[in-house]
Amino acid sequence: MTSSQPRTVERTNPVARVVLYAVLLSLALFFLAPLALMLITSLRPTEDFRGQSIISWPGAWSLYAWTKAWGEACIGTRCVGLKAYYLNSFMIVIPAAIFSTALGAINGFTLSKLRFPGSNLLFILIVFGVFIPYQAILIPAAQLLGKLGLLNTIWGLILVQSVYGIPICTLFFRNYYASIPDELIKAAKIDGAGYWTIFFSIILPLSPPIIAVTLIWQFTAIWNDFLFGVTFSSGASQPVIVALNNLVNTTFGVKEYNVDMAGTIITALPTLVIYVLAGKYFVRGLTVGSVKG
Repeated sequence: MTSSQPRTVERTNPVARVVLYAVLLSLALFFLAPLALMLITSLRPTEDFRGQSIISWPGAWSLYAWTKAWGEACIGTRCVGLKAYYLNSFMIVIPAAIFSTALGAINGFTLSKLRFPGSNLLFILIVFGVFIPYQAILIPAAQLLGKLGLLNTIWGLILVQSVYGIPICTLFFRNYYASIPDELIKAAKIDGAGYWTIFFSIILPLSPPIIAVTLIWQFTAIWNDFLFGVTFSSGASQPVIVALNNLVNTTFGVKEYNVDMAGTIITALPTLVIYVLAGKYFVRGLTVGSVKG
């Protein structure tokens, strides 16, 4: 004869639920308000700003600011809009994110599963690179790129962003791989598997969550980076984030705030799309391996 204990069902207090939803809604409105303001301002025609506040409801709606920011706005002395610099950013971000992620995966696997004398010290030294401020490496990096003939080129920015991203990628992968049982690696070694066989056949198939996290992190960090872009590039090789700064600070005649707002949204669009479409994978990848048992 078995005895069963009655379950206790927790009921949420309706008042507490209303308060929770009210707080969440207030926070959402607080963070979305600047974006909504930018969007509304970008849809106002230039004539709508004469005699009116920058912050006001449009008297008319127009896509003029978007078309000008994309293909006609003057950026310095080049009136070609942001589209000419969009490709530069993708040419920098994609290879740099892939390269730093790949090296981070290899480093993380080596430092977490193939321990050797001094591996912990090496890991500490690599992670120390995460805390080195950008400003501390500008001069030596510029000197190195100059000697390599890569200063003011897209290839130079790819190299700098890739190298600077290796420490944080290594930290992500090393912590993730630490949760993988060592018995898997030992069993593979007993079966005669080598380093690369273990990495490609065992480790990588278990890595999609952390790969997603690292790629999203690197894409966002590199796309939004301004300091490296403005220091190591010039003219037609500049990334879009630098071009946006030049667009906002280039004025001929009347200041067009609607064009500035449209350009800002256009520049931020790739990162917004990534977080909307892949945000759940980012959160899921961060939480995988955080709880054992």
